[in-house]
Amino acid sequence: MAESWATLGVDLHLETGGEATRNGVRKGLTDALRAAVRGGRLAPGTRLPSSRSLAVDLGIARNTVADAYADLVAEGWLTARQGSGTRVAERVITPPARPAPTRRPAGAPAYDLTPGTPDLASFPRAEWLKAARRALSAAPNAALGYGDPRGRVELREALAGYLARARGVHADPDRIVITAGFVHGLSILGRVLRARGLREVTVESYGLDIHWNLLHRAGLRTTPLDLDDLGTRTAGLDTGASKAVLLTPAHQFPMGVPLHPDRRAAAVDWARREGGLILEDDYDGEFRYDRQPVGALQGLDPERVVYLGTASKSLAPGLRLGWMVLPSGLRDEVLGEKEAAGWSCGTPDQLTLADFLTSGAYDRHVRGARLRYRRRRDQLVAALAERSPGTRATGIAAGLHAVLELPPDTERSVVQAANWERLAVQGLSRFRHPLAGERQRDALVVGYGTPPEHAWAGALDALCRVLP
Repeated sequence: MAESWATLGVDLHLETGGEATRNGVRKGLTDALRAAVRGGRLAPGTRLPSSRSLAVDLGIARNTVADAYADLVAEGWLTARQGSGTRVAERVITPPARPAPTRRPAGAPAYDLTPGTPDLASFPRAEWLKAARRALSAAPNAALGYGDPRGRVELREALAGYLARARGVHADPDRIVITAGFVHGLSILGRVLRARGLREVTVESYGLDIHWNLLHRAGLRTTPLDLDDLGTRTAGLDTGASKAVLLTPAHQFPMGVPLHPDRRAAAVDWARREGGLILEDDYDGEFRYDRQPVGALQGLDPERVVYLGTASKSLAPGLRLGWMVLPSGLRDEVLGEKEAAGWSCGTPDQLTLADFLTSGAYDRHVRGARLRYRRRRDQLVAALAERSPGTRATGIAAGLHAVLELPPDTERSVVQAANWERLAVQGLSRFRHPLAGERQRDALVVGYGTPPEHAWAGALDALCRVLP
């Protein structure tokens, strides 16, 4: 029985030319192989297909391939040993010249205190692998298809239970949509709001420009609300024309304060009265240290609040997993936009996260991370008290970052000094909305969750050296 070409070994793409004679075909094959090796497309040590396999793939005689291999072995391009097949010969490769790197005064950062990421070295690899094995072993074959645009039902059901228990969210699995992170969810919502006829979204005066820019690209203006020690001044919603607002009520980014209960109620009252919509970014909702948990705003009115969460801070941003809990009247529009955009979330990771949640591994990981980050927070506060007593840390009752207040007009010089210390850190001005009306404040936003454990002490020492 003839053997199928699909069973005969590794694939190798070659352009051998169109000579008709046997010698012409052999020369074309030899030249193509030599060029692939010389050009680096076939790296030293690469195993080539057997002469039989390559002959079938190219539609030529096996002896022609064997002769071409023999020619290149003789020339030193290939090696052939019994039992190990034909391989590209080992040789010294001279890399192409590269332009000299641009010199920086302080060199590449040695320590990273930028906010927005967890300690990636603490990702629970072993537990995640166990969950992945369990999830994939139990998954039906249909789970690996295109599936429901809302996301896998296993994950939506697991999230509904977890969010209700841990965050006070009213979460019917039918109204949960899995996204590839917060940015994915916000971009969908921006297009939905624009399609509904909105022209403007209210935002907080300090936040992330990537979020504002996403809304701008959807055709929406952003207008900021001022902040104070009680959080966002939601009374300003009544004076604007916007029918949607983006808030971080559990832990305002970057100021780090929770939204005061009176202002939470005022925001929901505004949404009910004006037919408005609140987009709730539950930033750092899992990590609190010195205060009682602040439940999600969505629990006050699930029909007026879109809840957005993500695994980026609790686990790792590289998972690209987030979720939206939608009002009933918004679900179909969101699903339509999601399908039109073509973004999808990998089924294996969805199934793994579902198992991670239902098995209790997620709760255990969050509790352990909470202890580690609290220890770092306490060490930061102690170091400031000892080495920079004039620097006050705020927004530290929860989250993965702190705001270090600086004397007026010193932020730029402190950030520059940090660069010379090879310390990556960001000033508060980096997060200020261009239209913010409140007074410019000088401060650093320090992400104490970012460094791996072995680099934390060095990063903290470098930070203290640059503070006034």
